[in-house]
Amino acid sequence: MVYPSAKYPLQYSAFVPVRQAGNYTLIFARFRLLKKYLDADSQNEAPNAVMSGLESESESDPAEPAQDDVVDQQCVETSYVPFTEEEFGEQGEQVEELAEENKSLIWCIVKQVRPGMDLSKVVLPTFILEPRSFLDKLSDSYYHADLLSKAVQEDDAFTRMKLVVQWYLSSFYKKPKGLKKPYNPILGERFRCYWQHPSGSRTFYIAEQVSHHPPVSAFYVTNREDGFSITCSILAKSKFYGNSTSAVLEGAATMTLLPRGECYTATTPYAHCKGILMGTLSMELGGKINIECENTGYRTELEFKLKPFLGGADATNVVVGKIKLGKETLATINGHWDKECRVKDSKTGEETVLFKVDAETRSKRLTRYMVPLDLQEANESQRLWQRVSEAIANEDQVAATEEKTVLEERQRADAKERLSSDSVHMPDLFELDSYGQWLYKYADLRPWDSRNDVRQYECQFKVLTQTRHKSVPIVHGAEMIHPLRSSIETLSRTQRQSPAGQPLPPGGSAVPKAKNKSLVLAPRDTNSDSSQSPQGAVKRSSSSAIKQLALAVDQVNRVLEQHTRQLNEISQRLERMQYSPPPSSMSAHSLHMLGGGVSQSTVIKSLIYALIGLAFSLILRWLFK
Repeated sequence: MVYPSAKYPLQYSAFVPVRQAGNYTLIFARFRLLKKYLDADSQNEAPNAVMSGLESESESDPAEPAQDDVVDQQCVETSYVPFTEEEFGEQGEQVEELAEENKSLIWCIVKQVRPGMDLSKVVLPTFILEPRSFLDKLSDSYYHADLLSKAVQEDDAFTRMKLVVQWYLSSFYKKPKGLKKPYNPILGERFRCYWQHPSGSRTFYIAEQVSHHPPVSAFYVTNREDGFSITCSILAKSKFYGNSTSAVLEGAATMTLLPRGECYTATTPYAHCKGILMGTLSMELGGKINIECENTGYRTELEFKLKPFLGGADATNVVVGKIKLGKETLATINGHWDKECRVKDSKTGEETVLFKVDAETRSKRLTRYMVPLDLQEANESQRLWQRVSEAIANEDQVAATEEKTVLEERQRADAKERLSSDSVHMPDLFELDSYGQWLYKYADLRPWDSRNDVRQYECQFKVLTQTRHKSVPIVHGAEMIHPLRSSIETLSRTQRQSPAGQPLPPGGSAVPKAKNKSLVLAPRDTNSDSSQSPQGAVKRSSSSAIKQLALAVDQVNRVLEQHTRQLNEISQRLERMQYSPPPSSMSAHSLHMLGGGVSQSTVIKSLIYALIGLAFSLILRWLFK
């Protein structure tokens, strides 16, 4: 297992900031985390299931059978079954011939739209629908997640980038037969599954539709045992251009190699469909994307090329690109994303196969496991769209349209009810961070600890870790992805000074640097007795003072959370108005609704609480001297 070091600095943020927001909400949230971590006996919120809590790590036997340990019974592990039904389209150009009756439906839709119009609100006929939800469709990228497991183990940064690109290209070759579009997810819809790796580890995928207008889908992928995690929120848009239309996915997925602390961000090409009115109806991928790692400086630039007007089969589904370090091009990439891609080293001229779609590649696809249909909740994708999918499978377009209309009308009724009650939908699994990104509430970004961690499992859409010991989660290194230490150190580093009036060293304390890597107290050693030492007295005194301080901060935080919710509601309303501007006759009403959410006094109180939090952070730093 690779541990953090100066060579592999760990990072806190798994997202590229999109927009800056106030940090005071994070300050109090992280103080609240301090209270939780100080109490080593309180593990209800921690993403761990305890197997044994009395023996120390040194006394545990790694080979001890799991069935002899006690598993937390508060959350029952979800049952999964293998799901092997897959449909693959043909390589090359993706085309479809429409029946005459379907062409007339297309013409009816075209009459309702104009060039440049967003198609998200247009009701599409069921014959162009793929019988699966968009949340399910997004999971197609992880049938070759074992390539990411190899990237974690690779020591060379250039080879790691090539493996990440290889995994990225493996996401596209599975195509539906014909031109099909997945269902638009219903607000609050969820999807979950996992893939079994040959090593025995599991890659879990949790997705939720967090917004409907605008349509935003959020998902979280984790395999702590193999050392990677992915998080993303996507805004789906579609534009009509007359004889063609494009589906654009705005947002960047961020993959973190946990033991190395490297974050890779990647964007997505757009899907372009042409020949709607004239010519052959076809679909292809287009656009430029970037895969970038700020930690190492490596960057891959890929361009998915659209077929030119006079192009042949060799000009279909072409992808070209470069792997760069700074301004230097280390390798070039060319080929077809649904057939074969090759990479050529710029220095040696050696050309090798980067990714090839053949029978061997398909045989290496990981097996996906899903929850049986009868055990799924009502808002899970498969069960939610079950009747629509059955009607499409039976080629009964009338029944499919009726069942689809029932779901859409139910969603409209729920939206009207929220509007009348002046409330907004709050997702259950994801929450907005200070940069406006949707984060999984139960994310665990700690590197895998083989002495303590046993396995990951899913329960009630929570991906948890079964452990051998009941202990405070361990912080692996000074730059670990840890929400408490990073913010407090950042706030206080520029304000604290030594007694002589000079700034303290970067470590933030006169004590040796190794003793100040984290503000989280280490788990108690049940076999040692420090009650007679001065250090033990200081620890007990500091712990008591911090607990009392954390309790006071928690009370302040409750009030602040209420203000934060109001601000989030206003932010979401503004986004909806920007996405779909209301008529001018409603502008006064909309402004009244926005203005009534938070008063000026509330904003002033929030600023005061932020200043109080800053003062508390300084006091905490002083206690840890």
